[in-house]
Amino acid sequence: MPVYEYRCGKCSKDFEATQSVHARPEDTECPFCHAQEATRLLSSFASTIKGDHKPGFAELKAKSMINERMDKFAKLPPLNAKRNVPQPNTSSDSNPITGTGS
Repeated sequence: MPVYEYRCGKCSKDFEATQSVHARPEDTECPFCHAQEATRLLSSFASTIKGDHKPGFAELKAKSMINERMDKFAKLPPLNAKRNVPQPNTSSDSNPITGTGS
């Protein structure tokens, strides 16, 4: 269970209380004056990471792999596009519009 820091609204003294996460601050009783006017304070906390896991490494690796794949896919032609292959020119004296000679 977490330890919360409170300040009493009646006597203005700070105190700590070990409570459930679901406990309401307005139901917390001051140990000095026994008033139920406590306000929960914001406080910092300390944490340690044990082991060799680096936070965020898997996410960074996945993002770099996606970017690498997207670069490869960008070089491919579109799926529904036709290739622009020029028509073979069989004779130099034929008219390209009608397909017949001059």
